[in-house]
Formats: sequence, C-alpha cells, structure tokens
Amino acid sequence: MAEPLEISADHARRFLVKRQLLDPPRSLPARAASVLRVIDRLGFLQFDPLEVPGARNHDLVLHARIVGYQREWCDQWLYGKPRDRRLIELYNKSLNILPMRELPHYRITWTRLASQYEKGILREQAPVVEAILERIGTDGPLTTGAFREHSHAVDWWWAPTSAARAVMEALYVTGRLGIARREGSRRYYDLIERLVPAELLARQESEEDAMRHRLLSRYRGVGLAAAVGGPAELMQGTGTTADRRRRTDELVSDGVLIPVHVEGSKATRYVLAEEKSILDATANPTLQRSRAVTFLAPLDPMIWDRRLLRDLFGFDYIWEVYIPASKRRWGYYVLPILFGDRLVGRIEPRLDRASPDLKVLGIWFEKGFSPMEAPGFIAALRDALEAYRSFVGARRIVWPRTRLGRDIAKAMGRT
Repeated sequence: MAEPLEISADHARRFLVKRQLLDPPRSLPARAASVLRVIDRLGFLQFDPLEVPGARNHDLVLHARIVGYQREWCDQWLYGKPRDRRLIELYNKSLNILPMRELPHYRITWTRLASQYEKGILREQAPVVEAILERIGTDGPLTTGAFREHSHAVDWWWAPTSAARAVMEALYVTGRLGIARREGSRRYYDLIERLVPAELLARQESEEDAMRHRLLSRYRGVGLAAAVGGPAELMQGTGTTADRRRRTDELVSDGVLIPVHVEGSKATRYVLAEEKSILDATANPTLQRSRAVTFLAPLDPMIWDRRLLRDLFGFDYIWEVYIPASKRRWGYYVLPILFGDRLVGRIEPRLDRASPDLKVLGIWFEKGFSPMEAPGFIAALRDALEAYRSFVGARRIVWPRTRLGRDIAKAMGRT
C-alpha cells in the first residue's frame, strides 16, 4: 500500500475548487460540448426535478461552470435523436445523468431490481405491463397519463399510486423502458432498445467490475473522498465497508487512486491519479486564485461529502427542502455561496415566474465573514447574481426588505 501524500487544508481547498472546475466559475466555453466536459470530469450529476430557484439541480451545477449555460445544451445530449445521445438517466447514487458509454457498468441495477419486481409488481399487474409495452411499441414515447384506464391504486415506493405509474417506473428501473424526453415534470417513456445503441445494450460487465466502477464514480465526483468514515449517503450502493476497503486498496495498487492525508482530518482520502497534475499545480499557496462568486446547487458534487465540507471549509450544510418549515434554520431551497476557495454564506433565490423577478428571499454569511469589508466580494456577488438572473430568465433582482438586504443592494449599486 502506497504511503499517503501529506497536504495542508489550504492546499486541499485549492485543489478541490480547481478540479471541480470552479476556479474560476463560469469559465468553460459557452457551447453544448462543455456539458460533456463537466460530466467527464465529475463522472455524473444528480437529477432532481424541483425548479424552485428557476432551474433544476443539474442545470445549477452546469451553470456554475459554463459561461452563458443554457439548459437546452444538456437536454440535447439526453433527449436528442438516438444517434446524438451521449448522456442517459440511470440510477447510481440516486437518479443520475451519466455518460451513455458507461451503461454496461450501471445496468447491474437493472439486473438486481428485475429479480425483485418481476416477482412483485410486474407479475401482479401483468395485464398493465402488456398493455403499456404494446402501446408504446406502436405509438412511441408516452407518459403515465396515456393509460388512464389503468389508474387503479397500488402500493408503491413512498405511497399508493396508479398502477400505470408504478408499472412504468418498474419497467424503467429494470431496463425495459427509458426516458425519451421530459416536458416539465412529465417523463415520456420509450422502449430502451430505441434509445440505446444495440451494441451498447448487449454489453454487460461482471458484478465485480460494475461495483468497482460505481465506487470509483464516487471518488471521481467528490475528488477527495474517503473509502470509509464518509457520509453513508455518498457511498450508498457501493457495497459493504469491507468491500469498499478492498476495492479501494485494489484501485490504489492499480495506480488509479492516490491516498492522501489532509491536515486536520483523520480519514485517508483519495485523489484520482489522473488528477495528480492538478494537485501539484495547486500546491503553491501564493498561486493566483479566482476571487469570483458562484452559487452551488444543493446536490453539487462539490458538497456531496458534508464531513469534508466541515473539515476543510468549516461549513455545515443541510438541504432543508424536506424539513418542515418550522424546523428550518435557513430556508426551503438555499444555495451555498462560494467566494474563491471559501464557502462564505448562503443565499435563497426564488424565480417568480409571474413577474418574472428573481427574488432573494434571504442571504446569510458565515461567522467572521463581513461582505462589506471583504475585498472584491460585493462586485463578485453582483456579477454572480447578474449571471444567475440572465440564466433563469428573470427581469430584475428583488432584495429582501431587511437591513442586510438593503445594505448589499446599495453597495452593489456603487460598484
């Protein structure tokens, strides 16, 4: 086993922000190909349908890295003509956007769930299964709304739902249907063989290779993750603790991962060997760094590892969207504020589609950070908000009627 590299916490922060394509933010070229570059670097993005701040989670991730990002750029790789599709929605850490070429590594989920659902919902609702597959085969992509005659309730994942919805979701997670496109919150399903190239669909990796690749995807996403001792949610679905330890040791022995000890952290963390050049390039503490601001999505890979956030950035983040309003400390859909290589606060933007205004419902800063006194911060915040306003298609920015909101708005007007 290779001896871990020793790096300072400051070095780790510089490395993370750089390898996450956030130094500086919004710096990748304004074109659709930049979407593929981000996913090549990070491995995959989490999909979440909520659009409260004016965009979905993965679009926020891409906006933070690509200048002038447009959501159509990602959609064309996901939902374009079959020959042009380079991305696909599959389950890994959750529902994720993954490179199409990696399908053979992730279809293990189809195999595992097929044994469960074929003995359950797909057998119990066999007439519904037959009707759905036959009609989609004839008519092409359809939503659950096309099967109102099969709307009787069945027990499903979180609560009873219509048989058509449960069956279509079961057919999706077992690899018989795929998502052809989305229109708002509606998913249009099609036969998987019409969405994925035949030669790719025919390939299947061994369970060991698939699980090794899945584990590696978590290291790729975070950039400095730990095999054990990290958040359970981050490593969910990558095997037992013993499995992760063994596979991680193998990845180190094979020269794929480099173990690292970060100052102030007990856990051994891992860097991709292919990113050693980024680690070396960020070693110099006098290196000129970005002083730009960006807002991080709640499921951005940069903040997947909450323990790493606390250890390196002194930042404790909880996405409170599923917490009752009376128990929230901050707000419903709050985004961390990244300033250079520091997490300095939080902001809650909300797009009012009727106006359409971008309303800042709240802004909060970490203890010890003074937004008015930090050199360059107000101008950088103004630039980030203007980029965000343009991205979500808002007419203007509306600040909260608080002392801090008024002071920041006034200061931004002077810069």
